[in-house]
Amino acid sequence: MAMLPLVLHWFFIEWYSGKKSSSALFQHITALFECSMAAIITLLVSDPVGVLYIHSCRVLMLSDWYTMLYNPSPDYITTVHCTHEAVYPLYTIVFIYYAFCLVLMMLLRPLLVKKIACGLGKSDRFKSIYAALYFFPILTVLQAVGGGLLYYAFPYIILVLSLITLAVYMSASEIENCYDLLVRKKRLIVLFSHWLLHAYGIISISRVDKLEQDLPLLALVPTPALFYLFTAKFTEPSRILSEGANGH
Repeated sequence: MAMLPLVLHWFFIEWYSGKKSSSALFQHITALFECSMAAIITLLVSDPVGVLYIHSCRVLMLSDWYTMLYNPSPDYITTVHCTHEAVYPLYTIVFIYYAFCLVLMMLLRPLLVKKIACGLGKSDRFKSIYAALYFFPILTVLQAVGGGLLYYAFPYIILVLSLITLAVYMSASEIENCYDLLVRKKRLIVLFSHWLLHAYGIISISRVDKLEQDLPLLALVPTPALFYLFTAKFTEPSRILSEGANGH
């Protein structure tokens, strides 16, 4: 949940920056700085205050995330709202982090975009910021409703979504070989970012007591990109249409 704002920032910056805009890299770095500072500040204000670690309650079961559903009702008449966060602070710390992300974005990004986004029209410069004003409330609701489910399923979600977004990006950018990938630094940054997500998902799934057996799976991180590059020429739409027209 902490990585999602950064990934979405990068996605919408890339989506709205335009091919000729030189400001995308600076916006990517600024988004990374915003999320990193928000994470550090969130840790500093959490218990214990002033240090970069937290005291957390152990998660035992899914119901620990939804204690508000287990408020007691003496004599089945009046519900006593006395439950607390059983997984403290794993549930509320995400909301605090999102608040700091939003504040830092509104303080830093508009000034940066106004200064360096000269390659974009006035109406397009702030679209990545407007997008954040939409996805932050969505992420907040997602954490509030599905925090417990995400806690158990996030490694698999990260792996699946990172594979899908990598395939969509390479297809939309018309990357068909290694040269198309290396011709622009921006594409390499996107590729390495997806590789980091792949690796994070694999590490999250790994069993702590059997790391020596699971960590070699990190060697599979480049496999989806390599598979795409090796097979893209066989699925080129123009080639399929031409062969169909020729009766092959």
